[in-house]
Amino acid sequence: MDVFGPWAVTTRRTRGGQANSKRWAVLFTCMSIRAVHIELIEAMDTSSYISALHRFFALRGPAKQIRSDCGTNFTGACKELHILLTDPKEPNVRRYLGEEGCSWVFNSPHSSHMGGSWERMIGFARRILNSMLMQTNPSCLTHEVLSTLMAEITAIINARPLAPISSDPESPFLLTPATLLTQKMSTYPPPPGTFDSTDLHRQQWRRVQHLANKFWSRWRREYLPTLQSRSKWQDVRPNIEKGDLVLLKDNQAKRNEWPIALVTNTFLDEDGKVRKIELKVTRSGSARTFLRPVSETILLKSAEESN
Repeated sequence: MDVFGPWAVTTRRTRGGQANSKRWAVLFTCMSIRAVHIELIEAMDTSSYISALHRFFALRGPAKQIRSDCGTNFTGACKELHILLTDPKEPNVRRYLGEEGCSWVFNSPHSSHMGGSWERMIGFARRILNSMLMQTNPSCLTHEVLSTLMAEITAIINARPLAPISSDPESPFLLTPATLLTQKMSTYPPPPGTFDSTDLHRQQWRRVQHLANKFWSRWRREYLPTLQSRSKWQDVRPNIEKGDLVLLKDNQAKRNEWPIALVTNTFLDEDGKVRKIELKVTRSGSARTFLRPVSETILLKSAEESN
């Protein structure tokens, strides 16, 4: 887990204007299924963090081990809650979570690379949110708007694909962190309608949807390249073949939607390389076939692996 922020929100409106305050976000990342959970806090102190930790445990259940950096709010919360420390320099205290207890592992100072799994998610979310909210007037943001936006962002991040669980072209379901959390294959759909910049000055729920759509477009554009290598083509690489399962880079895909297609045919160029393929996509029970360049696809599972 780690903390990122802050952002200015409007807490009270007065005759002379408005009173602003800051909000931070605590991001929890599961080390097993890479699911995330975001909680808002009002201050960077031990008390606010303990409240966020209790909210997280109340919703997601207790944890056996917590890993974080050496932030003073983290170490203070660990001591106040009497959680067993794994650092030999710290005294062992009584267990906090049941008979098995909960251990807290602190990374060494100035070693953010040791938290790669959660620092990567924070890096994506922080970079996108900072660029979005810095351009947003604080008068358009309240605690309720920001809290709902964080819930939408959690759903977006947890809907990312981990691995394909079926090579059947008629039911190309994705394995996602949300699938493992909710035990449901369907994703959370966005409300119908279009939401543009004018919605920032309308009802709160429309502000949230506009900001969530902005985060989705940025998240998808920056996350997809991490799934595909961008190294220079100096080595011979195998071509995409018929029967491969690919992920489409569809700019018109709705929020939390990751279209998967089955390669039904390939077209060789004069140099023996495949640059154009025929794809089959099944949506709403109907199958469609169309052509796409290989640059707009990401290989998930080859036909050889399926066999």
